[in-house]
Amino acid sequence: MIISRQRFIASVQGASTRWLPFADAASIELSMPRLLRLALFQVSVAISVVLLTGTLNRIMVVELAQPAWLVSLMVAIPLLLAPARALIGYRSDHHRSYLGWRRVPYLWFGTLMQFGGLAIMPFALIVMTEPHNGPAFVGPAAAMLAFVLVGAGLHTTQTAGLALATDLATAETRSKVVALLYISLLVGTIIASLGFAWLLTDFNYIRLIKVLQGAAMATVVLNLVALWKQEPRRPDLTHHNQVRPKFRAAWRQFSERGRTSRLLLGLGVGTMGFSMQDILLEPYGAEILQMSVSETTSLTAVWALGMLIAFVVSARLISDSRDPIRLAAAGCVIGIFAFATVILAAPISSVLLFYIGVFGIGLGSGFFAVGTLTAVMALGEESQAGLALGAWGAVSATATGVAVFAGGALRDLFATLSLSGAIDPLLDDAVAAYGAVYHLEILLLFISLIALGPVVRKAWQQPEKNKPFGLADFPA
Repeated sequence: MIISRQRFIASVQGASTRWLPFADAASIELSMPRLLRLALFQVSVAISVVLLTGTLNRIMVVELAQPAWLVSLMVAIPLLLAPARALIGYRSDHHRSYLGWRRVPYLWFGTLMQFGGLAIMPFALIVMTEPHNGPAFVGPAAAMLAFVLVGAGLHTTQTAGLALATDLATAETRSKVVALLYISLLVGTIIASLGFAWLLTDFNYIRLIKVLQGAAMATVVLNLVALWKQEPRRPDLTHHNQVRPKFRAAWRQFSERGRTSRLLLGLGVGTMGFSMQDILLEPYGAEILQMSVSETTSLTAVWALGMLIAFVVSARLISDSRDPIRLAAAGCVIGIFAFATVILAAPISSVLLFYIGVFGIGLGSGFFAVGTLTAVMALGEESQAGLALGAWGAVSATATGVAVFAGGALRDLFATLSLSGAIDPLLDDAVAAYGAVYHLEILLLFISLIALGPVVRKAWQQPEKNKPFGLADFPA
């Protein structure tokens, strides 16, 4: 019995880190406890994202009876701030500080903006919905200010936090750090969604105030724990005598490397191609394929599974010196076939085929995101890590926001055209509306392939053997 126990312990201790998730993400410079603590900033970002795009969206439309266009505008505000990520990353690269910190000040001010927005948000909503003696615009203006603060805060926190992780991780462990931070964001999103759903079961104003202010405090605590003693002080990099290039000059230097403009164009168009379906898949399954609520709810899990598989496989392929542009192109091709599968599921009424298509969309978008990010990171020098991350995040988040809005608007437009007889009356109205959007996404993915084609092996410099890809700003 003792011998068997010793053999079991020896086999566990001798297990390759290849089979132990994230065991090899740690290094001497970044230990596992320190890495897990750093990942908490992603949880705070997840809390803000869930509140903005999920919880408050529904509460304002249903319980507070606000116009849908006004709510959509407020939810879109954080996405409209996404282009500032490039400037945030650049400023953190060249921050001047007598204390020797580059990333910590931006993490801290991002935290303060998140806290301020969440703290004033419940009272802004009350002023917006309850009768008062002041001007009518005060309530909506205060609510928009709260959304702006939260949006600016989460963009600043995530950009600076990911840049800090890039600084701390070694070249050998960076890909594993990417995976851990990405999983932290997904786990934080799930926990926040379930937590807010439970806390707001019996909705009332007092409960809403408690939840939002509790989220504000949780954001501060999580980010403080995450950044505490993480960044080493480097006065040589932050001295006030250091020459800081102008943003325009730094961007010009970055954009002139390896056809950056074409790469970012391919990134934006491809991201739109993968994102227009974000708010359409569940209604498509329910309306066209007669799927139940539980079945459509599971679509998110199927899509996320495809993303995670693509993420793991991409890390292995790029670590083996595969061309990231070809990987992104492979993601576009997978996405084209996936959308064709989703379209085909309607005429043959196949739920299974629909699930396969959704899985393919997640798989293709995962390959595309990792490939384009790796190529963008390869364009930036070590001193421009923040700028490169900010550029990727700005283009990706902006394209996602535009695509999500356009997807819903175009679906309604095509439905109206179908009802008016502008589209072949033999086609089902709903099928034609959804199908038109999915065909447009296929067209966008083809355009992305055209944009990325000339960049293959031109923007990408052959990496060192087994050098993993750079840090990702995933789910923007």
